[in-house]
Amino acid sequence: MQRVLVAESLYDRFSPLPVDKMNALTTGAPTQEGVQVGPVINEAAAERIASWIDDAVASGATLLAGGTREGTTIAPTLLAYAPPEAKVSCEEVFGPVMTVSRFDGVDAALAAVNDSRFGLQAGIFTRDLQVAFRAHRELLVGGVVIGDVPSFRADQMPYGGVKSSGLGREGLRAAMTDLTHDRVMVLTGLDL
Repeated sequence: MQRVLVAESLYDRFSPLPVDKMNALTTGAPTQEGVQVGPVINEAAAERIASWIDDAVASGATLLAGGTREGTTIAPTLLAYAPPEAKVSCEEVFGPVMTVSRFDGVDAALAAVNDSRFGLQAGIFTRDLQVAFRAHRELLVGGVVIGDVPSFRADQMPYGGVKSSGLGREGLRAAMTDLTHDRVMVLTGLDL
């Protein structure tokens, strides 16, 4: 998860909860026992992610956890109040960085999700089925998961995004389609 939107009424209770969890995550080489967060793809990606974190803080974001880099490993980072134009808010980080923002009302939350050129999946935590169905109707994303994180998936699901989030779909049906070649034969003008 990269962007977490929390209702105004729950924000003060929610925002400290992930801090201890994130600080407790073990970083390092994925081959080491107990490592939960491995390195990013390369040095350039690590430098980019660290610079995006620094830029967000310089633009007014509050660093709640992490924010450090050791080689290609970025400590799990939590930022509050990251401006919408900060790259950690409006680009895909591809690293262990999460922003947490307040919203006041369902309209504002849905608008914030849709105000992005990306649209992979969204996770909605609500007990109101009307809000769940509305989110599914209105969000411009490839999938809406109610009651779980947006990265939830099962192989039979057509997993994938819209807008600038990926190409096509993953899953069994998509795999079968990818490995199938449609062919056409047209018979015209034959006097049978």
